[in-house]
Amino acid sequence: MMINKSHVMDIFAEYVSHYNAQDEKVKLKIEHTYRVAGLCERIAVSEKLSQEDISLAWLCGMLHDIGRFEQLKNYGTFIDADSIDHALLGAEILFDEGKIQDYLEQPSDELCAFLRRVISCHSAYRVPKDYDERTKLFADILRDADKIDILKVNVEVPLEEIYNVSTDDLMQAEVTKEVMQSFSEEHAILRALKRTPVDHVVGHISLVYELVYPISLKIVKEQGYLDKLMSFPSQNLKTREQFKQLRGMMQDYINRSCHCS
Repeated sequence: MMINKSHVMDIFAEYVSHYNAQDEKVKLKIEHTYRVAGLCERIAVSEKLSQEDISLAWLCGMLHDIGRFEQLKNYGTFIDADSIDHALLGAEILFDEGKIQDYLEQPSDELCAFLRRVISCHSAYRVPKDYDERTKLFADILRDADKIDILKVNVEVPLEEIYNVSTDDLMQAEVTKEVMQSFSEEHAILRALKRTPVDHVVGHISLVYELVYPISLKIVKEQGYLDKLMSFPSQNLKTREQFKQLRGMMQDYINRSCHCS
């Protein structure tokens, strides 16, 4: 089915109008949603999907963070470990409460089940192994788009605002040994390992290791947010040395990945 983009954006705008758009956290998630949808579309085009599937990928981006707004309203944070799994919450709002029908006219049970699987795993550590090839395709597109834009958010929005910490705590924090080790293994860092504010920064940088599609890494390089985030201006000398090591590891990974692709 073709997606009526104007209608979807109108419904999304109406939904988020019930939240305080002057709140920086609400504002950043509204803007993040539109950018992720656009990135989903760009990745889908790069994979030469049909126009119908390109539109479907865009829709996944528009719907993926619906749960963020209730999460912030009820818990005052975007940190899932301190509140609730926002991806699962979004799936509940869309498919258990029936909000999906505001966006799509009489969506089939099959389409709803598909969208639920894609959206509910977008922030999971891994895509579930039992996903079929088509579902995994769209899940990977959405996850790549989300990861790419998280880098932008972490550069353009004050980290104190994102992580609910003071500037002093952020600038004096050190990267824990477990997070440094995990980063060196070239995979996303588990939430359970993150203990300090700067661990969260490194965790978001590590998402680059999980990008699936060649164009995703190309976009990251084009935008330049990774380089800016890795130049984190810590006031702690040990942390500065840690970030020097992290930059070296990531640059080596990118050089190898671009060479291989």
